[in-house]
Amino acid sequence: MNGDWLLRGRDGRLCVYLPSGDAVLCRAEPGPGGPWEAPRRIGGDQKLRPGLSVGVGADRYAHLVAWRPTGGGQSGLVHSTHFRPRLAPLDWSPVGHPDKKGARTGTPAVAVDARGRAHLFVRNAGGGMSLLAQKEKGGWEPWRDLRGEGLQDEPAAVTGESGLVEAYAATDGVLLHWRQEKPGAQPVLDDRAEASVRPGTLRALATSAGHTTVFFTDAVSGDLCAWRPGGPPVALAAAAGPGPVAAVRCVIEGYDCTLLGQRSAGGRVAFAAYPTEREAAGAWWTESGPALADDAELALAVDETERVVAVTLSPSTGRLLLTRRKDEPGLALTAWQEV
Repeated sequence: MNGDWLLRGRDGRLCVYLPSGDAVLCRAEPGPGGPWEAPRRIGGDQKLRPGLSVGVGADRYAHLVAWRPTGGGQSGLVHSTHFRPRLAPLDWSPVGHPDKKGARTGTPAVAVDARGRAHLFVRNAGGGMSLLAQKEKGGWEPWRDLRGEGLQDEPAAVTGESGLVEAYAATDGVLLHWRQEKPGAQPVLDDRAEASVRPGTLRALATSAGHTTVFFTDAVSGDLCAWRPGGPPVALAAAAGPGPVAAVRCVIEGYDCTLLGQRSAGGRVAFAAYPTEREAAGAWWTESGPALADDAELALAVDETERVVAVTLSPSTGRLLLTRRKDEPGLALTAWQEV
């Protein structure tokens, strides 16, 4: 899954999206800290290919994008909107293909601008970045080619505090950044940095009024790194494990901090926190919880009481575990519980 698959909805309830064969399931909490609802299939009966991207706007509406088979080995992209966790999402709606037709080209990434318009970024058959953006009054703009070549499969999309949409993608030895210059404008390729990115490890986060930060694992050194356009990438610490990192901003002891989480090489969840945009302060991993399956993924969010919530999901077993930050100083967590 690509993006924030653990979300706090407009009504304050938490919601997770779970891949299950050729479908996507949704689970929501009916009340704060209470038992969760049973999984339910979302988007209708449409069969999907593996891979799901989720983005959320300032209105807390979730936008989901996936590939569906269209026959003859070809695929097309579909989109659904989920207005509240305890309501049913809209049925999957076809939105096309970056090359008009063809096979699946890459994992999509979704960001939602300040006006609630979803922006879908995906690699095209030529290896560059393509964009599909919603119109403000319904429907979709034409597909746009944003340039680039030799891109890795999975880009990262993010909405800055300004409400403008940004995207990151990696190619051989280079990390690329696209950014909107004004609301409704087509994002442009505006910066690049030398970086050897381990595939599948990009994760972007809005970190201040003027900046977003992308996190990735360096394929050569094995370090977890952070990059903000306008400067060089900075190594934070040795990556805890081989997979992607989850990231969320939260307040710890009165300070704006960035909390990172990653499945460690030993199978447990490792957490590290540092003052937001102050990478020079360093970050150190602390492991938590039981050992997880090799395919377990991690997501972080902040609930309606501003407490950090961490969720792990193993697609092979369907096991969903959750912990919350305790109401006490520091970053102490409750015992991990199965949802």
